[in-house]
Order: sequence, then structure tokens, then C-alpha cells
Amino acid sequence: MTTDQAILFSLIVLIFAFLIWGRVRYDLVAFAALVIAFIAGVVPKNEVFSGFGHPAVVIIALVLIVSRGLSRSGAIELLARQLVDSSRSLKAHVGIMAGISAALSSVMNNVAALALLMPVDLQAAQRAKRSPALTLMPLSFASILGGMVTLIGTPPNIVIATFRESALGAPYQMFDFAPVGAVVALAGVLFVALIGWRLIPVECSKRDTAKELEDLKGYLSEAKVPESSEAIGQTLKDLDPLAEENDVNILGLVRRSKRLPGSARHEVVRKNDLVVLEGSPDAIDQFVGASGLEFAGSDKHEGITSEAVALMEVVVPEGARIAGRSALEVRLLYRQGVTLLGISRKGRRIRDRVRKTRIKAGDLLLLLGPEEQMPDVVAWLGCLPLAERGLEITQRSKAWTAVSVFAAAILGASLGLIYLPLALAAVVVAYVALRIVRLSQIYESVEWPVIVLLGSMIPIGAALEASGATALVANIIVDWTRGLPAFAVLAILMLVTMTLSDVLNNVATALIAAPIGVDIANRLGANPDAFLMAVAVAASCAFLTPIGHKNNTIIMGPGGYRFGDYWRMSLPLEVLVVLVSLPMILVVWPL
Repeated sequence: MTTDQAILFSLIVLIFAFLIWGRVRYDLVAFAALVIAFIAGVVPKNEVFSGFGHPAVVIIALVLIVSRGLSRSGAIELLARQLVDSSRSLKAHVGIMAGISAALSSVMNNVAALALLMPVDLQAAQRAKRSPALTLMPLSFASILGGMVTLIGTPPNIVIATFRESALGAPYQMFDFAPVGAVVALAGVLFVALIGWRLIPVECSKRDTAKELEDLKGYLSEAKVPESSEAIGQTLKDLDPLAEENDVNILGLVRRSKRLPGSARHEVVRKNDLVVLEGSPDAIDQFVGASGLEFAGSDKHEGITSEAVALMEVVVPEGARIAGRSALEVRLLYRQGVTLLGISRKGRRIRDRVRKTRIKAGDLLLLLGPEEQMPDVVAWLGCLPLAERGLEITQRSKAWTAVSVFAAAILGASLGLIYLPLALAAVVVAYVALRIVRLSQIYESVEWPVIVLLGSMIPIGAALEASGATALVANIIVDWTRGLPAFAVLAILMLVTMTLSDVLNNVATALIAAPIGVDIANRLGANPDAFLMAVAVAASCAFLTPIGHKNNTIIMGPGGYRFGDYWRMSLPLEVLVVLVSLPMILVVWPL
């Protein structure tokens, strides 16, 4: 092993360790590793930032913007509303929603597809009086499965396609993934609809999460004591009967920005104190009105009529602007005029100050602000609304235009008439010209942490190849599997890649596994395409944990899932994916 190989292997181990640890965001980990690689001399100066101009990075950014345009046009939500009926049986509902989710994910970012369909699914669960825990996990898994069908459905496919160009001379085209991906997606959706939802833990189905999401119980909020409040001069204990009447828990008192100790229940309430409350938005609002309190930060909304102020409940996905930061740190009230009223976090009660609490992926937030600005503020935060969003009248007329422009670009790229990144760029330009997407939303739509991750890992991956490190790993795997047929080695590569994808970012997994797969194929004298397709499928199938894929993180709070709830449905699904995809790969891309 050379010095360069040792340095690069050490960096990869550190990257994996930090990604599994999860305390440092993955884009910072990857960028820091790139800087270290340059300082150590294993990545040349002229290549250190080459990844940020890589076609894969450009395509992923453009797909995210196009997904935003398809969403804003109202076409997809309109389709979902027409097809979803809460009166259907649970099995029929899961099957239809999973089918729609998979179909949408094949032509747009799968996170965006889930963001569009989740509010629809939650509303259907509320109307049918059933727990959304029974349907959200199948919806998430189906969106991940659908992404495998086309080039633009999921980032690992884009990574694999562009890597093939450098390794074998030509990239994969739009529908080269379809023969394998479509069969796997179909088998997976059938499993999810017929069997999978039955494997969701019984305790999940018994949790009344539909009711919790209807009134969002468990929010932590703060109410300010104004000069006119009847609470002044009373103790917190004196306020208990009123709190009980309004189904609210009084958790404590904040004075001069300091949380008073537990004995504060006997403390006399003073002007400008903050009363810490726990309950649903309606219950908290009723208690605030009955006790003469006011929401902390509500003075920012003075002069706004009650019709112009809106409460909105949102879920925080991984990578959101506010994830890992507090409302004060993002200056939510100052910059956007929106108040964070409450936080609901499954599994533990939040004791810190609401606006000073660091938000985590999967948290549910209750926001108060100007009604017209709320959708833009939610997008700025990087969060997803839980309530079904109404279609914009001005955009509904552009739904078919948006779909037609996108379809024309995909058709042109598929026929080789136009380079795919240019086709997607033309769609973005058209959407802006037609005012389907505003200029400000272009930058908001791009998932910058993923872009930084990909742009940072590409030069490191190239250095691994150039140094012979990937060839070294391939040799080790071939030696370990000596005597086994090539299809068995292919299956082992799939299992290893799938396991890594369950705990790491799937883009990082694809970047590392793709060159190893090609090197293994070369040493076995096998078809590299079979190994690249195996990596593409395996890197996309991150079902086993809530951290394996962003969609699994997004549904964790609204579905009331715990970390250990995922494996019961996902483990047989991952086994099914291997059993279905392996023979399909051997048929379509014979060894």
C-alpha cells in the first residue's frame, strides 16, 4: 500500500465514522475531507474543486428546481386529489398512494414527491379515522423505489451514469435504468401494498397519531404576561384549574430570560414573565385568551388582522435550514416576521426555551405569521407543511404547460437530440419565463448540502481511482470470494453497498462503491455494466433505518415511528429487492 492510498483510506474511514456518528453535517464532513486531501497532496490543485462543475452536480441541482416547478404548477397535487379517496379500504389506499408515489419519483426528486403526497395521505388518514403510521412508511418506501426507474429519479443513478462516462466512455441514458428499476419498483410496490403495511409494528397502529396530527398535541410554547393580564399576582399553581379546563400543561416560568426552577409553581407571576405551556395549538390558544396572556413575539404581528395571520404546522427534514439551529439563530422573527410558537418532538419532552431550542430533523413545528408569507417562509426554512396545501389559482392554469415543457425536454434528451443537463436547464429557463418558478425560488429549491457533498466527494473518488486504491479493494474482495461464481460476487457487492447506504448518505455510498464495482468486474473479466447497475440499485435502497434516506426521516415525526420500527417492513423488502434485481441485472446486463 502506497502513502497516497493510506492517506485516502484513512480519509474514507474518517468520513464514514463522522457520517455514522451524525453529529456533524455530512456536507461539512465531505468538504473538510476534500481540504485535508488537498493539503496532504493526494488531490491535485487543478482538480480540488472540479467536482462542483461535474455533470452529476449540475443535473441534481436542475432536477430539484424542475421538481419545484412541477409542484408549484399544481399538476401533481391535482392528480393526487383526483385519485385519493379516504373511503377506500386501507389496502386499496396504500396501493394507490404507493403507485402514485413511485410514478412521481421516477420523473422528479423523490423527496419532493413525498413532500407533495404526505399532506394528502395525512388528510386521508384523518378522514378515515386511522393512524397515519399505517400508510406513511409504505408511502416513503414507494417513493424511494420509484426513483430507481429513471436517470433523474434519484441522485445515485445520476452518479452512476456520469461515472460510467469516465470509466467506460459513455454515460447511461434516461431509461437505461428502467428494465431493472421498473421491475424492482413494481415488485416493491406490490409488496408494500399487499404485505408490507401489515408488518408495521402493532403499537404503531395503536398510537393515535391521526388525532395527534389533527390537533398536534404535545407542542411546547411560551406565552408572555402583559400588564393587563389577570394572571399577574397569581402563582402558577393558581392557574392549574384554568389550564386543566383548557387541556394545557403549565411546565414552568421564564423571568429575565432565565428558566426558574421547579419550585416556580409557587412563584407569583409578574409582568413580562413567560409562562411555558404544553398542549395542542387550539388548547394553548384558548388558555392564552382565557388567562389574558399573549404569545411571545406576537407584538411583531401587531396591526395584522386576524384573517391575515395563520398558524402552520410543519415537519423538519434532514438538511433543512433550521435543522441543528434554533429560531433565534436563524433570526426567524426578525427576518421573516414569523414566530415559532411550539415544538413537538417524539420520545422526549423539551425543557429548553422554545426559541432557543435547537431543532432536530423529524421535529414538528408550530409557526405563526402573515398568511400570505407562510408558504415562502416554510420553503426558506426548508420544512414541509403537514396540512394539505391549496392549489394556487394563478398556477393551476399552467399545470399542463409545466408538464408539457418537462415532457418535451425528457423526450428530447431520451432521443439524444439534446444533452440532458441542457434540456433540464431549458426547462428551468422556461419555468422562470412563465413565472411557474420565481427567481428567488431557484436558489431555495437546490439542496445545497447535497451539492457540497457531491462536489467534495467526486475529487476524492477520482483520487482513489488514480492512486489504485479502488483496485486494491477490488483485489481484496476478489481474493475473499475466490472460487465463487461472478453472480455471487455481484450479490455480495449489492449486500455490502445496501448496508452502507442504510447508515450513510446514498450519494457518498454510490461514489465509493461504483469504482470498486468496475474494478471487480475487470478482475473477473465480467461486464462492468452489471456491477454498476447492482451498485445503483443497492445504493438507492436505504429502507432499514430512519437515517438511511431523507424520506424516512421526514415521516418519523408525523408517523410516530421509533428508530426500531423500520426494520420489520424494510428487511424483507431489501431481501426482495436483491432477489428480484439480481436475476434482472443478469438478463438485461449479462455477465
